[in-house]
This record gives sequence, structure tokens and C-alpha cells, in this order.
Amino acid sequence: MKKFFGLSLMAAFAIGGAIAAQAAEVTLTVHHFLSPKAPAQTKMLEPWAQRVSEASNGRIEVKIFPSMSLGGKPPELYQQVRDGVVDIVWTLPGYTPGVFPRTEVFELPTVHKGDARATNAAIQEIFPMIAEDFKDVKPLLVHVHAGNALHTTSKKVTSLADVKGMKIRTPSRTGGWILEEWSADPVGMPLPDLPQSLSKGVVEGALVPFEIFPPMKLAELTKYSLVGGNNERFGTSTFLFAMNKDRYNKLPDDLKKVIDDSIGAAFSEEMGVAWNDVEKPGEGMQEKSGGEIIELDADAKAAFDTAGEKVVAKWIEEANSRGIDGKKLVEEARKAVAHHSN
Repeated sequence: MKKFFGLSLMAAFAIGGAIAAQAAEVTLTVHHFLSPKAPAQTKMLEPWAQRVSEASNGRIEVKIFPSMSLGGKPPELYQQVRDGVVDIVWTLPGYTPGVFPRTEVFELPTVHKGDARATNAAIQEIFPMIAEDFKDVKPLLVHVHAGNALHTTSKKVTSLADVKGMKIRTPSRTGGWILEEWSADPVGMPLPDLPQSLSKGVVEGALVPFEIFPPMKLAELTKYSLVGGNNERFGTSTFLFAMNKDRYNKLPDDLKKVIDDSIGAAFSEEMGVAWNDVEKPGEGMQEKSGGEIIELDADAKAAFDTAGEKVVAKWIEEANSRGIDGKKLVEEARKAVAHHSN
């Protein structure tokens, strides 16, 4: 009897496990370009996937595929989600220049100040003004990181004149414009290519946040990091967490609600705080390695800000040429950022 009871219990566990394994009605694939140890996965994608699973009572399963493991290159991620090759992506709009002309306003120097939480809240506030950029997908979150500091391999930069002629990696089109105004030589490349490019001298520096120092080991590759006064940054990058529109529309209404309830202002706030916080380990790594974090003095910052305003003016002119009221977008973005800043 004991043996029979034991076997029956094992069978019951096995059947229960099989039922649990089959409980998911919907499996969603998430594709992104960073490593599984990057903050994008550990701080954002994994917790979100867990919440969606729990809120749906296991009916939705989210499978995350980092490091472009489903194929393709980082600039192809938006096309993959738009065309339904994958269900969800996390990517940079900057990888597909011209597709998100309104959203670029939040990348501009002197618009984003260095606080991801404030800029995320600003994006939420005026999202109707940029919503046209996302008509082909279901946007789950549009957000920023803390912003770009200038990290250099061997040259110490304390003024605008020091940057002249340097080859510097840019994360986006607007980042390229910033570097051009600095009289530097912008070099566009996906983030995963940066460590090798720094080690081989293809570039002498990069515009990136401190958050990527741990996964990319940039403390071993750079010696100096430059920020503006009060830790202000030189523009930022926007990120897109988006779902294929048809995939979303085909979900049952109650599962659509699970997705919708998992996003919005609270999610944006959470990610803003998270991206501010993940700067600290990278800053610590730079200092611990013997590197130096330099903060611009008032005169030097004024020169960088003047260059930044020229980038804003250029962006407004181009936006106007596309039938977008660039001046109004900049004004409203700045107002919203200021409103949500501490």
C-alpha cells in the first residue's frame, strides 16, 4: 500500500506539472540586442514578464531572447516586430533614422537634462503629440536612460576645444549632430560593437550612459568620463518597448487588459527610477578602476549648451520641413520635463 500510495502521489505531481506546463494559452517572444545580464533584461523585461504571467494566472508566458539570439542585427529589431517576425522587441528608435521623427525631441541636448524619471513622465504627458510615430506597432513603453556622458580612452576632455577632431561613437542621428557641433567626428555603430572599437582604436570615445559599464566592461577601456554641471548629460537615447499590433489585437479581451494594465504611467515611473539607479554601479566601476569622472565648470558647460542649442535649432528646422511643428514640440517637451523634475 505504501508503495502504491507513493507511486500515486508521484503520478499526481507529474500530472499536475503537465497541466501547469500546458496552462499558458499565449506565448510571447521578446527579442533584444543586449546580454541577458544587462539592466534592460534584469531590471525591466524579466520583472515585466513575471508580472504579466502572474496577472494572467499563467495564461501568458513570456520568453525573452537576448543578444539577437533569434537572428538579425540590432537595426532590424523594429522591422521584426512591425512585420510579426517576433511578438515584442526592446530597441532604440535611433537604429531606424527617420521612422520616429517626433520622438527624437526627447533625445535633444538641453531638452533632456539627465533625469530618466522626469523625461519618462514627460513622454507620458505629451505622448499624443508623438503617437503618430508608433502607428504601425503597439507601444508598450517609450523611455530614456539617464543620458549620454562622454567617455574617452586616453584624452582628458574639460572643454569644447578638447573634443575637436576626436572620433567618437554616437548612439543616434541626434547624437551625431551633437558631435558635429563639437567639431568631433561622429561614428555610428550598434552598442555591442563598441568595446572592440574602443580596444582597437576605431573610436577614441563614446556617448553612452554609465549603465552599460558593467555588461560592456567599459571601465577597462576608458579612462575619463565627462558630464555637465549637476550631472547633466549630452542628450540621451530613446528606447522602444513595442508589440506587434496584430499579435496584440488577436488576444482575448481579458488578456489584452492584462497587457494594458502592465504598462502606463506607473511602469514608466518605475523604469525611470531604475535607469537612474543603474548609473551608480557604472560610475563606481570607473572610479574604482582609476578612471576619472569630470564635471564641467560653468564656463565650459555654457559652451557645450550653446552647441546643444544649435542642434535643437537644426532639429526644429528639419521637423518643420516634414510638416511637424518642431518649435511647439520642443517647447512642450521642455515644459513637461521641467514639470516632472525635482
